Formats: sequence, C-alpha cells, structure tokens
Amino acid sequence: MTGFGTGGTLKGVGRVLEKERPETKIVLAEPADAPMVSSKTQQERNADGSPASRHPSWKPHPIQGWSPDFIPKLTGDALAAGYVDRVITIAAPDAMRASRELAQKEGIFVGTSAGATFAAALEVCKDAPKGSAVLAMLPDTGERYLSTPLFADIPADMTDEERTIARSTPLFAEPPVAAVT
Repeated sequence: MTGFGTGGTLKGVGRVLEKERPETKIVLAEPADAPMVSSKTQQERNADGSPASRHPSWKPHPIQGWSPDFIPKLTGDALAAGYVDRVITIAAPDAMRASRELAQKEGIFVGTSAGATFAAALEVCKDAPKGSAVLAMLPDTGERYLSTPLFADIPADMTDEERTIARSTPLFAEPPVAAVT
C-alpha cells in the first residue's frame, strides 16, 4: 500500500515482490482531489525524465505528503512495468477521519497522508479474500499537523473529562512536592 509520493519505494518494492512473491498485490492510493494516476493521462516529461509541466489532473488538496503536482518518474516507471495492481482514490475528509480515529482508538498519532493510506487499506480489506494479510506502512508522526485542519476540532486546553482522567493517574493525582534543600 503506498501513496505515490514515494515512487522509488514503489518501483523498488514492486520489482522485488514481482520476483519473490508474485501473488502479492500492490495498491497505490492517491487523493481523490488529484487523481493523476487514475485519470490515465500521461505525465509530460522533459528529455531527462523530469516533469515538463504540472499534471492536468492535479489540483491542490489537503493530504500533505501525497502527490506533488506531477507523477514522479519512478512512479511512472513502476506503473509502466505493471507493478501496481490497483489504484484507490481517497477523499480528504476520509483521510482526516482515519487519522483522527487512529489517534483516538489505537494511540497511533499520524498525519493526513498516513490516515489516507490507512483508509485505503480498509478499502482493500473490504474485498480481500479471507485470511489475506494487508500491509499499510504509516511512516509519519502527527506533531507537524497540530496547527492544520486535521486537528482543528481539538481544543488547546484540556477538557473537564481529560482533567478527570489525568487526576486518576497516580503521577498527576497529587500536586508535586517541593524539593527540600
């Protein structure tokens, strides 16, 4: 499972898995607001392989870390080699919801792109044969997203419920004792 901001990983892993584990399926996920791969429109390239222009299917989207305004050459190479078995588009609200749910339910604090990857993995699981293993890597941390819309609903100060929970923890139950010098 990969968002295609990591084209080198997609191509390298795809090449190895095709040889060593051909039964493995690789799923690429991309923002629904910037469906460059699923549009099937080729990326225009300069002679050196760099993008000649912005991809016509790209538009700004809030899934930071996913999809620059072009299809990276290594991603294009992986697609051309047939390493990608499926492309799933993920809407930004679904990515944000999945990211918040990972934090609230699993204690996994990640950003929007990892939430999008997880949402795509859940989509894959809906159709996967019983007993399948689905791997979705979430190499991210949520700290850099605290000031973004991802966590806009989280108040800066603790709520009464959070203060009650904190007081139930021995470390925070009593005021600290001043050190005697």
